[in-house]
Amino acid sequence: MQTVAVIDYGMGNLHSVAKALEHVGAGKVLITSDANVIREADRVVFPGVGAIRDCMAEIRRLGFDSLVREVSQDRPFLGICVGMQALLDSSEENDGVDCIGLFPGQVKFFGKDLHEDGEHLKVPHMGWNEVRQTVDHPLWHEVPDMARFYFVHSYYIAAGQPAQVVGGGHYGVDFAAALAEGSRFAVQFHPEKSHTHGLQLLQNFAAWDGRW
Repeated sequence: MQTVAVIDYGMGNLHSVAKALEHVGAGKVLITSDANVIREADRVVFPGVGAIRDCMAEIRRLGFDSLVREVSQDRPFLGICVGMQALLDSSEENDGVDCIGLFPGQVKFFGKDLHEDGEHLKVPHMGWNEVRQTVDHPLWHEVPDMARFYFVHSYYIAAGQPAQVVGGGHYGVDFAAALAEGSRFAVQFHPEKSHTHGLQLLQNFAAWDGRW
């Protein structure tokens, strides 16, 4: 049976992610902060919620910045929400925070006065939104284009490399909703809270060989 390590650095929606992975038959799901267990896992999930300054402080304290670089190179790796944002170069949140830098680009604030077509948009962006698939990636298998996923975020990703954007969203501005390169895939939305389409994406992750 394959193992899936859900990285625990004290800042994630860990149990809901783990339960969703178990529900789709992903294998033996381990919520862990043990670097050796993470290194030995067949697949790795990197979730996160909260302020990026606190998240990055714990990631660096535990040495998970270098560990994430290591394990995401040679096996299927999935970043979720702040776990995705932490993979960028930097974030505007908390007056600017340097992140892990696996994907070029910045995490930017939606703003306090976000409007579209004369309508004021609430920040954080919280609720269901469509994701436009820009690349035919294996994790989109049987997930329809423009499927709706559940988002909760005040900051969005401005990707530095357009070729890495495999899913786009729009909320006042266009933003990268999914990034991919090699065996790495990362999403701004919460697949574990996104019902049928989110579970399909997690099932695809459980079956993916990490090649693209």
